[in-house]
Amino acid sequence: MSIVRRIGVSPRERGCASAHTCPDIFELADGDFAIIGTDRTAVLDPTLPEDAGRANYERIVVISRETLIRAKPYIPEK
Repeated sequence: MSIVRRIGVSPRERGCASAHTCPDIFELADGDFAIIGTDRTAVLDPTLPEDAGRANYERIVVISRETLIRAKPYIPEK
């Protein structure tokens, strides 16, 4: 498993003072995506809709709205 590219602009370009504490989105070699964000599993898990599920090894990660909006043009259509 390896990172192929960043999806969107760098944290510094989004105004993050330190690239060590900002959310980020990456495309992986297998086509999946990796997200750096804040783990909010404990807070959000009880509020998931009935038709949503999460395995014990999965986490609910929150990223800022700006991170996703600025990444949108870089997300592949297929």
